[in-house]
Amino acid sequence: MPKSRPVNQIDTVEGSRLHTTDCPRWQRWGPYLSERQWGTVREDYSEFGTAWEYFPHDHARSRAYRWGEDGLAGFGDTSLNWCVSLALWNGCDPIIKERLFGLTNEEGNHGEDVKELYFYVDGTPTHSYMRMLYKYPHAAFPYADLVDENARRSADLPEYEVLDTGVFDDERYFDVTVEYAKHTPDDILMRVTIENRGDVAAALDVLPQMWARNTWSWKPTPVKPSLKLETVEGEGTYVLAEQSGHEPMVVTAWTAHSGGIEWLFCENETNVRRLFRMEAEGPFKDGFNDYILNADESAIRRDQGTRCAAHVRLELDAHGTAVVYLRWRPESAPDEVPLDADALFARRLAEADEFYGALQHDIADADQRLVQRQALAGMLWSKQYYQFDVTRWLDGDPLQPKPPKQRRSGRNADWRHLCNADIVSMPDKWEYPWYASWDLAFHAAAFALIDPEFAKRQLLLLVKDRYQHPNGQLPAYEWAFGDANPPVHAWATWRVYEIDRAITGRGDRDFLELVFHKLLLNFSWWVNRKDADGKNIFQGGFLGLDNIGIFDRSSPLPTGGHIDQADGTAWMAAYALDLMRIALELAYANKVFIDIAVKFFEHFLYIAEAVSCEDNCETGLWDMEDEFFYDKLRLPDGTNVPMRIRSIVGLIPLFAVHVLEPGVNRSLPGLRDRMHWFLEHRPDLARLVSRWNVAGQGNSVLLSLLRGHRMKALLRRMLDETEFLSDHGVRALSRVHLDNPFVFYHNSESFSIQYLPGESNSGVFGGNSNWRGPVWMPVNFLLIESIREFHRYYGDDFRVEYPTGSGQKFSLAQIADELARRVTTLFLLDKNGERPVMGAYPQLQADPRSRDLVLFHEYFHGDNGRGVGASHQTGWSGLVALLLQPHATGPSGVVPLAGEADAEIQEFAGAK
Repeated sequence: MPKSRPVNQIDTVEGSRLHTTDCPRWQRWGPYLSERQWGTVREDYSEFGTAWEYFPHDHARSRAYRWGEDGLAGFGDTSLNWCVSLALWNGCDPIIKERLFGLTNEEGNHGEDVKELYFYVDGTPTHSYMRMLYKYPHAAFPYADLVDENARRSADLPEYEVLDTGVFDDERYFDVTVEYAKHTPDDILMRVTIENRGDVAAALDVLPQMWARNTWSWKPTPVKPSLKLETVEGEGTYVLAEQSGHEPMVVTAWTAHSGGIEWLFCENETNVRRLFRMEAEGPFKDGFNDYILNADESAIRRDQGTRCAAHVRLELDAHGTAVVYLRWRPESAPDEVPLDADALFARRLAEADEFYGALQHDIADADQRLVQRQALAGMLWSKQYYQFDVTRWLDGDPLQPKPPKQRRSGRNADWRHLCNADIVSMPDKWEYPWYASWDLAFHAAAFALIDPEFAKRQLLLLVKDRYQHPNGQLPAYEWAFGDANPPVHAWATWRVYEIDRAITGRGDRDFLELVFHKLLLNFSWWVNRKDADGKNIFQGGFLGLDNIGIFDRSSPLPTGGHIDQADGTAWMAAYALDLMRIALELAYANKVFIDIAVKFFEHFLYIAEAVSCEDNCETGLWDMEDEFFYDKLRLPDGTNVPMRIRSIVGLIPLFAVHVLEPGVNRSLPGLRDRMHWFLEHRPDLARLVSRWNVAGQGNSVLLSLLRGHRMKALLRRMLDETEFLSDHGVRALSRVHLDNPFVFYHNSESFSIQYLPGESNSGVFGGNSNWRGPVWMPVNFLLIESIREFHRYYGDDFRVEYPTGSGQKFSLAQIADELARRVTTLFLLDKNGERPVMGAYPQLQADPRSRDLVLFHEYFHGDNGRGVGASHQTGWSGLVALLLQPHATGPSGVVPLAGEADAEIQEFAGAK
């Protein structure tokens, strides 16, 4: 029987919601709006795919979206039939603040970049309670200054941020806290608390909004949604929201002070007069903007539309506070007893505290608990409704002009099967408001800590027929669905399976098997498409590392030929081991999977043979002189050129490791015999696998691309503070290239790469490509996990110098702990009371009331830990939540509670 466990999330009020059949109702409403729908591929109907220019920020307030919606602190149902968000106006801005502003790819000196101050503070998995904070200046928001100054700056200079403009000096701004609390799954309150942080009085217009997503401008719609103002004697005024096929809703609003509510209405339709100089009747989507700024009564209606706002004009004293509420509920659920709104918010917050208290009962440090909770809050706020029907996007809609014919042979033209309409975890809802397959895998692993069912659904999405290509490829991202992301889906599936089993006490083998069957197709796609010579050396292309080398590996090389990739090959070796591990788990219930597991074992050995360079250095990627893995450039004339760039590419072979415990062989009769038969007939392969015939700690068996010597050689460089090891984790590029850039010459042209700890100075790869020197959370997480796995085999007696050159030796488990400690210090308060990640926000760090607001950047400066790249990419940086969770990254990743796995094995073995 499983051992008794401490109270966990299931035993809390929020946990019980998650683990009942009523959970889908509780999750029907959530923070599902994007933060940037404009400038995305799916809204781009241009001739040549210029998404940023075709639908710019200036159009967003006036132009209806085809595939989604965006808004400030947005909330909506799972199809965005109805949407809620906040608008603000400080009396100075040229437009009302309805959505977050940032620079496009061409405007930023380091690519696209959001230029706002906002923080995801809290949330629960059912979205019964959510909270975020937005900082809005008294003075005019510096739109033009941000654009103009960044345009003047070269890629060698730092980015010009909103704090640099001085608009937040002297605390002359508003702290706008937006909270949502659910009275019932469909009866929801929004509370907007505005605090004037300045020492002078200030005015603010506040507009909580509700609207219907525009679905009627693209194809004929029988009945258009409506919002109508109703007045009932004795009951006051409210808005009735009606939509075909859905129960009507009652929308009310009020304030916690004497100010009144002014209801405004307009249509969620494009202002063709403003954008295209066409004659048409309003009011249009930008009606509230024109009314608030210009008192234009013709821009709004007073009684009905498809968009409404509860307008409140606030006059706030210095350090004054005001509160505005919005509520929507089904018409059939009348509010017979007045609801105490503040009591509801207090109750839902207490339930959130209870839920996270159960999760964090082993985390003693209060700051670690704060960081973990905000990381998970960022994950929850980064959910988004994502709709994209590529066939309809390519061919056009009945009520709209036909797209340019060039589209049919352009971007994503061979992905016509893709038809998405789901709630998906986004890397970042402003800078990356679209899913990426390998990002999503890391998201699922972190999500599993608090909502394993959602984590499983995310992994299942990518292998559905309307996502996965018929040829087996998983979609990368909307800019190029056909790009190759690292194949980490099997790894994530296993991690989520283990976490779910730890929480529930039962492994979901149906989930495991469903994903496994679809990954068989994906593995075959990799083998057939990304092994140019059929020799088990893989290319892959981009693989998320577009700025880590001197060439764009997804594009034709200027030299001709192709690159054999150390990372692509190692990812495939790890993929084979992950699929083998899943097959062995499934074999407890169905022995047929033993044969499949052995086949992946064999495939792993073939890759190990190809990469090793023991007998054939023409194919191998191990450099005997440098004792490191390098990509190899294979030129058309047959020449092989090692690309001696010491980067994370050469450390990824560490990921291909798995320890077979003795219990697996005992519980699965025939497994060891079949493996030994293969090895006896291929002794050349057997000797390539590290210590296959030597029993390790506890009679375990190690499968790895690296023998002890090669593993130590990689660790020697990785743990060297003059190379890869920084105070806050492992760098993406060795610091040795600071003074010794790698340079490659071809036809009188030079290509080079130099260590840059922060923003890249190269625009070769476009976009926000800051990947040369920074610390990168997902690979650090996998490195830590892999070192723990090696420790399972070698035990405490196997010791390695750490840091290199220090003379101190530690076990691999101790080194993994130390690496985890370094990475987590990115977010934790240091001895000076500052968080390294917030190095670009000294003004906030010096403010006691803002010091505990944490951002989770895309990458982190390789020397000082400052956040780099997208500032809210909690997606994969949210993995810090797992690193902070005691026992969450066990020897093989996330492990079940003691005794549970053995109990299940015995149960299934007995049944057979």
